[in-house]
Amino acid sequence: MPPKKAVKEEKPMLGRPSNNLKIGVVGLPNVGKSTFFNALTNASAAAENYPFCTIDPEESRVAVPDPRFDWLCKHYKPAKEIPAFLTVIDIAGLVKGAASGAGLGNAFLSHIKAVDAIFHVVRAFDEADVIHVEGELDPLRDMEIIREELRLKDEEFLTKQATELANVVRRVGNGGNAADKAKKEESAIVDKVLEFVKEGKDVRHGTWTNKEIEVINGLHLITAKPVIYLANLSERDYLRKKNKWLPKIKAWIDENSAGDPMIPYSGAYEYRLALAEPEEKETIVKESGAPSVMPKIIVMGYKALQLIYYFTGGPDEVRAWTIRKNTKAPGAAGVIHTDFERGFIMAEVMKYEDLHELGSDSAVKSNGKYNQKGKEYVVEDGDIIYFKFNVTAPAKKK
Repeated sequence: MPPKKAVKEEKPMLGRPSNNLKIGVVGLPNVGKSTFFNALTNASAAAENYPFCTIDPEESRVAVPDPRFDWLCKHYKPAKEIPAFLTVIDIAGLVKGAASGAGLGNAFLSHIKAVDAIFHVVRAFDEADVIHVEGELDPLRDMEIIREELRLKDEEFLTKQATELANVVRRVGNGGNAADKAKKEESAIVDKVLEFVKEGKDVRHGTWTNKEIEVINGLHLITAKPVIYLANLSERDYLRKKNKWLPKIKAWIDENSAGDPMIPYSGAYEYRLALAEPEEKETIVKESGAPSVMPKIIVMGYKALQLIYYFTGGPDEVRAWTIRKNTKAPGAAGVIHTDFERGFIMAEVMKYEDLHELGSDSAVKSNGKYNQKGKEYVVEDGDIIYFKFNVTAPAKKK
């Protein structure tokens, strides 16, 4: 008998297995979170200058900019154009001691727990009119406060979970059925993660086995969420590309949270651009030589959530369909309709680059670049897909 092929075990990802994910804007009070949120969404969350002016998180959906989508719309000239969206939540300012209830601590931390990734806004501008909740401007201290508050909340939650599981394991003793053994394994994993967090580390920076990731994902830990640091500069510093804090912020991230990206921006400048009419905006950008960095921030936030999208296109509609990375063709089809997944036959796939280069669907086909893919095909970002399906069996009862 020939040897069995080794089946490569797929590495699961940290986070909720969903394509409906949210990113939260987090930081101390008065660091520019709401101004950033307003600029990002053109919404009007109150941005007055005092702590806790945002209590209920504001939520907004922003279109993910993509030149591929724009080209497809020009190419197909559809009746409807639906891009991918990033859902952004503006969360009120966190203060020192929030994990133990300071400020509006526990409510804010529960809001952060409900999002899937974090935009961590760091204040690197000095302005006498905008009071700093900690007194003097010190972005490194501010970052440490936020990081420690989030870590402490995870430590508190994990301690409670570990105690509850330890009690269950004690009751089971040495014996037990499969479910009891699973509880023992879960208890050991929670203890391991708790020790990791107690050492001052963030869960997202750990190396975990598939089983450990499965347990961690069920805990919805704050420090397991991806973080993008946004350094908020004054307009003057941003335009002259100089700020004394930036190298220090970058060094702090490299030392304490290696691998997390940082994007410098100016909330004041971006908000000015957001309020300007298109022609005026063009003039401002031309004169300053600084285009908006918001598209980069949106795309980075979308990628941090491990989201990608594929396209469907035609005269009726061009649409970007959001899926999680590593989604196979039937799962991607199910985003359009559950029947597409249930009765999946095949996916007919074109690469955007091929259509862009060759100019038409028929040219892609005649050049042998139009591929038929089966159930095991892992959909790639920017694929243009047409699904074939046939539903004869009734849907399974849940």
